Amino acid sequence: MRHLLATALLTLPIAAQAVDLPKPAAVFPAQDWPETRLGWQLFYDPILSGNRSVSCATCHHPDLGTSDGLSLGLGDGATGLGTKRVIDAKTPPEQRIPRNAPALWNLGATEFTVFFHDGRLEDDPNRPSGIRTPLGAEMEMGFDNALAAQAMFPVLSGDEMAGHLSENDVAQAVRLGQLTGDGGAWDILAKRVEAIPAYRTGFDDVIGADTPVHFTHIANAIAAFITFEWRADQSPFDAHLRDGAPLDAGQTAGMNLFYGKAECSACHSGLFQTDHDFHAIAMPQIGPGKAARFERHNRDVGRGRVTGDEADFYAFRTPSLRNITETAPYGHSGAYASLEDVVRHHLDPTTALAAYSINQAVLSEGAFTNDTALIENAKDVAAIAAANTLPTTHLTDTEVAQLIAFLGALTDYDSLKGRLGVPETVPSGLPLDK
Repeated sequence: MRHLLATALLTLPIAAQAVDLPKPAAVFPAQDWPETRLGWQLFYDPILSGNRSVSCATCHHPDLGTSDGLSLGLGDGATGLGTKRVIDAKTPPEQRIPRNAPALWNLGATEFTVFFHDGRLEDDPNRPSGIRTPLGAEMEMGFDNALAAQAMFPVLSGDEMAGHLSENDVAQAVRLGQLTGDGGAWDILAKRVEAIPAYRTGFDDVIGADTPVHFTHIANAIAAFITFEWRADQSPFDAHLRDGAPLDAGQTAGMNLFYGKAECSACHSGLFQTDHDFHAIAMPQIGPGKAARFERHNRDVGRGRVTGDEADFYAFRTPSLRNITETAPYGHSGAYASLEDVVRHHLDPTTALAAYSINQAVLSEGAFTNDTALIENAKDVAAIAAANTLPTTHLTDTEVAQLIAFLGALTDYDSLKGRLGVPETVPSGLPLDK
């Protein structure tokens, strides 16, 4: 039951054509090349972290599906990539990063307007800035869109890029609440970048030689790069939608289940298999949870933390399924390392939650007291189960295999290394994560 035989798929008859398939009509705005090139360099450059040791690519690397291959990553205070990331004994991290690093595929498409597992950042045309964040209007102006504004969150997080306590100037500014303005965390990072001649010259072509570099310029360049680099819409499924190219027997049967009996498309709708909405599906939570340090608990109530509405507790954003075979582990806390396991969770969420073991996750070295704190708390587990809105679905092992075959048809293999790839060097001269 746990091991699906690929050979079984070869003998399946091709099912009738599924109906109501999405239209291949994604819109990706064209990007300015000088800005995109700057974003490429900045994405891989550790200069944007407090201790100059962590880059965007540390947790979003093409070798790891634009994520980090871990259920919950280690940011500042560790070195290496994925399961080879090791803790620095001199300045160890305080905890794991509270949520799984989301993949970056197709985030530059115009339909993506809501970001993060809880949707706390979104495009909002009714606001002067055009975006809405939980950090207030002072931190909204200057970003091209919410995709660009994403970049401000990791650099201000001690767990991710800023560093802890007073170990560097960025961490000190964050601890004092000095985020914007002269001497704030953003200003420190922007001045670091501007002081590097290759970056200053690059920004001359984007913002003009007389305009000082602001953190929002850096963020906009990174967003331009993400839009250009991580487009993934040339999968077998896309060829089927555009040109009628046939899928194989197992993929076709899985597609019909996905858009039919299994009702996956009720939430995983649209071209990129997401309704951009939030749902509580009793997903297990490991690690520290997204809670303020002073709250002294490990619960992560997801969308409810943003809206304050108990009806939104334990609801998380529907992830896109593009390149899903390459982006394990799965779930907001990366609870499942196996694609089959997370598919089976969806069939009977509360039963899967009750039976969950942290052995189903992938964690790097080190043991933290809060790794299993929540899943060992019966009251908290019961609250997650009670919030579940996903009904039980009955599928055979063969049908599960067919679904997984279809998910494989969503992989755009040509996209996996990116259009530009990993640069050999970056302007700061700092070492890259490879």
